[in-house]
Amino acid sequence: MGEVAGDAGAAGASPVDGHVHPTRDDAVARALSEGLGGPVGEHAGRHRWWTPVRVLLALTALCFALGMVQKSGCFERTWQDNQAGYAQMCYSDLPYLYTGRGLVERAWPYSDDPAVRERFPEVMEYPVGISYLAYGTSLLTQAVVGWPDLAPRQALATDQLFVDPEVSQEIRWFMVVSALVFAALALLTTWFVAGTHRRRPWDAAMLAASPTLLLTGLINWDLLAVALTAGAVWAWSRDRPVLTGVMVGLGTAAKLYPLFLLGGVLVVCLRQRRYRELAVTIAVAVAAWLVANLPALLTGPEQWRVFWSFNSERGPDLGSLWLVARDALDTEITAHTVNVGSWLFFGAWCLGVLVLGLRAPQTPRLAQLGFLVVVGFLLVNKVYSPQYVLWLLPLAVLARPRWRDQVVWQGAEILYFASVWWYLGGYLAPGGGGDAGFYWVAIVVRVAGELYLTALVVRDVLRPEHDPVRAAPDLGRGSAAPGPPPGGGAGQETTTRSNDVVV
Repeated sequence: MGEVAGDAGAAGASPVDGHVHPTRDDAVARALSEGLGGPVGEHAGRHRWWTPVRVLLALTALCFALGMVQKSGCFERTWQDNQAGYAQMCYSDLPYLYTGRGLVERAWPYSDDPAVRERFPEVMEYPVGISYLAYGTSLLTQAVVGWPDLAPRQALATDQLFVDPEVSQEIRWFMVVSALVFAALALLTTWFVAGTHRRRPWDAAMLAASPTLLLTGLINWDLLAVALTAGAVWAWSRDRPVLTGVMVGLGTAAKLYPLFLLGGVLVVCLRQRRYRELAVTIAVAVAAWLVANLPALLTGPEQWRVFWSFNSERGPDLGSLWLVARDALDTEITAHTVNVGSWLFFGAWCLGVLVLGLRAPQTPRLAQLGFLVVVGFLLVNKVYSPQYVLWLLPLAVLARPRWRDQVVWQGAEILYFASVWWYLGGYLAPGGGGDAGFYWVAIVVRVAGELYLTALVVRDVLRPEHDPVRAAPDLGRGSAAPGPPPGGGAGQETTTRSNDVVV
């Protein structure tokens, strides 16, 4: 494989299966293992059934199940007590959009039927992938409950649907069905992350056991884009530009941010002169995005455009530095100012990532570049919903697989998660009146956590010897490990058994 930064022992790899084990590679994992027998030894054996991937999937399932329990307070009240939801931090968008966007009456999100639009004038304000998923789960829910007669609910005013007893019970089923779909997406994300670096499957434990996944996985439909983003990085690590393009295109049809992975692909391909793969990936991504958008464009072009107009007309919103500036300085900041300022900063940030990637001593890994671009977008975005942490989660785990750094960053995100609900519930307001300054502090702490992880990733790019992944000689040309030449592929590593686990 060429030159490798250190031998297998230095990299924490086991002589049994060649995997890099956290208890030998990560200081925090090694310290925690002391109470459980210490780091993995040289004579450890493989279990016949409990492979790394199966352990990680079980851990993800447990984490997500705990996330469902965390939402049980709101589930019992069918999300009809907002104040209790804020206090218990169990809010979710799904129940409100089920009735508010016509899913309760099986209305196609992009219907241009005047009767539908008169009854439900508010259209799904998300890209088409999320709208399709919400519509599909609503149909599955109604199939589970026996295709209820729509006539009685259509006789009600739309603002009465949420409290109707039959609809209320249906909302619970909608949440259960959605949770199962989201759990499958979380499992798929873990599988992709575990397989991206073949000798480092255990890095995915930082995702599988993530408290941010537990807390935010059920807030909205973001896990669809998260799974597709992780799939794109996995496909690129396996030298599959067509599949990478499909994943990026479909991911962009669910959320805008997976598009930013193409910036990372651009840097890697320019560094390694892989112009054909660059063209193929971009072309396939555009084609996949167009195909995904066609049903919405053909059935309701006006409704399809709502996502774009909604975001352009939005001013400073929850969780953003723009909101801190507006409230702390007591000044008006228009949507136009936010749009121009955000895109100027983000454009400069992307240019900086491009220069960093092209001038780095070695070709950066796609996960590193993708993380840097996405975090730049989130730093100045006009809103930061609590579930946006999921956008960064698989990229952060792959870009900087160190438990200490993940704990620091996710700790900052958890502080923000708690503060946003308490802010909305009015619990952070000073007793004597005035602004909730602690909420501003929480936003700044969240940004500081993201910048902390960003600084470490930038250092790893500039000084590859600090990159934990560089010690594992299993990366393909898409990830650009120091060993293989630019023409080498991930398929060169044929001896690693990624399904083995050491116990």
